[in-house]
Amino acid sequence: MGPENSDASDGDMTSLALKILVAGGFGVGKTTLVGAVSEIRPLRTEELLSEAGQSVDDTEGVDHKVTTTVAMDFGRITIRSGLSLYLFGTPGQDRFWFLWDELSQGALGAVVLADTRRLEDCFPAVDYFEHRHIPFLVAVNCFTGARSYGAQDVSRALDLDQGTPVVLCDARDRDSGKEVLIRLVEHAGRVHTARLLDSVG
Repeated sequence: MGPENSDASDGDMTSLALKILVAGGFGVGKTTLVGAVSEIRPLRTEELLSEAGQSVDDTEGVDHKVTTTVAMDFGRITIRSGLSLYLFGTPGQDRFWFLWDELSQGALGAVVLADTRRLEDCFPAVDYFEHRHIPFLVAVNCFTGARSYGAQDVSRALDLDQGTPVVLCDARDRDSGKEVLIRLVEHAGRVHTARLLDSVG
């Protein structure tokens, strides 16, 4: 039993660890979000962008980006006593998508991080989770200087299923990231409960 569960004075001996994916396009802030909210030093698998990748990595709008995730980012956050989230940040480029099926095994849900300057970059992630019936929400990372859009505008632009939440966030800010994760857990809980009731009904 981990240290967060060692105090049983409140009578709660159960602990729950939930797996959450953080997905989205190249350079949208996935590594930043995982790093901002993680209470442990996050595991990162970043490599420098190389000349070999220039023909396949579209850096327009993220010219300052010098590294890319090549396997996954990993972090952990305790939402409350007995509830921890294990965060798996997925690589953004298509050529690493063979990892997605492995990473998505056993996931409660996913955060699809979006940048309104490159909104089309998150279409593949949205399609991936919709087709596999994995609950997700879209978190719009509000970059400085980017035109701001409301949640409804983003939902329409991405043609999201009704009920898929869209939230605005700052991936650099721990409290903002934590709020995104709480909203996802709540949404995924509702989806899984509805599916369970349908299956027994």
